[in-house]
Amino acid sequence: MKRNFFFLISCLFVFIVNAQIPYLFPSSTAIAGTSVAEIKSWSAFHNPASLSEVHRPQLYFQAENHYIITELSTKSFSIVYPASHFISAISFSHFGFSLYHEMLLGIAFARNFSGKFSLGMQFNYFAAYFLSSNSYHGTFFPQIGLNIPLNKNIQLGFHVFNPFQTNLKSDVTTKRLPAIFSVGCAYDFSKNLVWRFQADKEISSNYRFATSFDYFLTEEVRFQTGIYGYEYLIPCLGFGYHIKNFTVDLIGELHPLLGLTTIAGIKCNLPSMWF
Repeated sequence: MKRNFFFLISCLFVFIVNAQIPYLFPSSTAIAGTSVAEIKSWSAFHNPASLSEVHRPQLYFQAENHYIITELSTKSFSIVYPASHFISAISFSHFGFSLYHEMLLGIAFARNFSGKFSLGMQFNYFAAYFLSSNSYHGTFFPQIGLNIPLNKNIQLGFHVFNPFQTNLKSDVTTKRLPAIFSVGCAYDFSKNLVWRFQADKEISSNYRFATSFDYFLTEEVRFQTGIYGYEYLIPCLGFGYHIKNFTVDLIGELHPLLGLTTIAGIKCNLPSMWF
C-alpha cells in the first residue's frame, strides 16, 4: 500500500514538473484561472495590477486539495492595504508535506493611473525543502501586471510570472521555475453577466486557453462556470456568496484522469481604523 502511495505521489510530481502552472501558484477565484483581466476580485500571486481596484483593507485565506490527496494541498493567505498613492499586499503560499514542500512569499504594489491603466509589480521569494540535503534553498523573482480598460465594458489584462526564467539551485539539483506569460480580456454583457477569456504560455510548455462566465443572481450570490485546456479539457464550476464584510468562494475542477480538485476561499474586509 505504501509503495503504491509513493508511486502515485511520484507520478503526480511528474505532472507538477511538466504542468504549466505549478500547485504552489494558488488558483484564482476567477474560475478556470481567468484572472488576468479580473478587476473585481484580486487573487494572490495572480495579476498584481488588479490590486489597484481594492479600496478597503482585506484578509484572504484559501485552501486547495488536489485529487483528494492531502499531500498535494496548497494553502495560502494574503493581506491587502490601500494607501493614498498605491495599494500594497503581502501573500504567502505553502504546498507539500513533511518530506517535500515549497513556500512562496510575495510583496506587491499597484496603482491606478487616472483610470487609463493600472500597473502592478510583485517581488517573490521562493523556497523549497530538499530531503536529500535536509535543508531549504531559495531564490527571488518578480511578476508584473497591466490592466487597460478599453471602455466601461471591456477590460484587457497582461501578466508575466518569473519573466527572467529564474531557477532554484540546490546542492544536488536545479529546480526549474515556470516563466508564464498571460493575456486576456473580460467583457461585461450586463451587471449580472461577465465573460472572460485568457491565454497562457509557459516558456517551455504548450499554450493554455481558458474561458469562463460569472452570473450574479443577486448582489450576494454568484455562480461560475468555465473550462480550460492544457493537454486535457478541464471543466470548472464555482459558487460565491457575499454577506456584509465576508465573501466565500467554492470551486471544483474535474481532471479526466486525475480526478477532482476543490478550492475554498474566504475574504474579509477589515475596518480602516485597524491600520
